[in-house]
Amino acid sequence: MDMPAAYLKSAREQFSHYERLGEKTFEQVSDEGLFRRSDPDANSIAILVNHLHGNMRSRWTDFLTSDGEKEWRERDREFEDLITSREEMLARWNEGWQCLFAALDSVNTGNFDTTVYIRNQENTIIDAVNRQLCHYAYHVGQIVLLGREERRGDWKSLSIPRGGSTAFNTEKFGRGLHSGHFTDDLK
Repeated sequence: MDMPAAYLKSAREQFSHYERLGEKTFEQVSDEGLFRRSDPDANSIAILVNHLHGNMRSRWTDFLTSDGEKEWRERDREFEDLITSREEMLARWNEGWQCLFAALDSVNTGNFDTTVYIRNQENTIIDAVNRQLCHYAYHVGQIVLLGREERRGDWKSLSIPRGGSTAFNTEKFGRGLHSGHFTDDLK
């Protein structure tokens, strides 16, 4: 696999990981919890989804041919309570990710050297993709934290739960950890 293809495969896997983290969070949060804000200046899960949706549509529509900050984007409105239901939130979530993955699928070895513009600044494909990957990871992390706070003590961990590292490593490696070194439990 050539470097552009390997990079794009890796980026797609990372984006998919964050998409799943968000979805696993939505599954644990009540409809009411998706819209709860800790104060008037804070974001709810639904507001963060609305912002991600706006950003994704702007950045990834015509990814290789137009500036990532579209004239039709109204970024400030993305932080208003515009979404009114779980169904609408999930539709925006899905539309944003579909736009992103379609754009990633349009990149190949032949156009990998294309200059991509975001807010009239030149970016390589790698820089543009990394920029968005970091941005989305940041906001999905906020979504997960809000979901965890909403559920309080009834949260199902989306990663290795506290106190579960040894069991996780045993499952993944087929061996246990002893004094910082792996030992073969099968002997």
